[in-house]
Amino acid sequence: MMFKDRIEAGEQLANKLLEYKNNKKAIVVTIPRGGLPIGHIIAKKLNLPLEIVLSKKIGHPLHKEFAIGAITLDDIILSENARDISNSYIDTETSRIRAILKNRQDMYYGSSTPTNLKDKTVILVDDGVATGQTLISSINLIHQQQPSQIIVALPVGPPSVIDKIKNMSSVNNTICLLTPFNFQAVGQFYKEFYQVDDSEVIRLLKEANQTKIKD
Repeated sequence: MMFKDRIEAGEQLANKLLEYKNNKKAIVVTIPRGGLPIGHIIAKKLNLPLEIVLSKKIGHPLHKEFAIGAITLDDIILSENARDISNSYIDTETSRIRAILKNRQDMYYGSSTPTNLKDKTVILVDDGVATGQTLISSINLIHQQQPSQIIVALPVGPPSVIDKIKNMSSVNNTICLLTPFNFQAVGQFYKEFYQVDDSEVIRLLKEANQTKIKD
């Protein structure tokens, strides 16, 4: 099975989340940039506000697409793949990536501040998961804000990673539409899988929150 695009994946996920429609304590939080089109569709169909969580993977020094961990502005998670990587490389990458994340925060939010997630039902969305490092880092960041629930909603991910997410004590529910054993990359399960740029992130955030529910 394949999704036509992120829009179709978002519509299918939204249908699994209808119990949260019009819930004033619920919020859709998505991982930019690829997760934004999916989060936007879910927020629109459920009439919920849309926020982002800023997290980025650390690539292996010899193969940047291979994740050895993930970073947020406040947290860092390293996988077992980082065992033989020098501290100097990790420190340099941490500083570089946090500068990128801070720039994105300023770009996406401007002078406004992100929504406080305390006591919220957070629906955390991405366009898929491969190693899970970025997603786990994002879950930890959100958990620090003391939401009432964290629901993870994904179109696709390998079974081992989805099981790991389901077993996290901070995650209340995990919805994943596809868990193929022949998983190689998120993009292989989409007919159309384009790069989402910053201007689209800003547009979708603004559009989703123009008519969001007021507390």
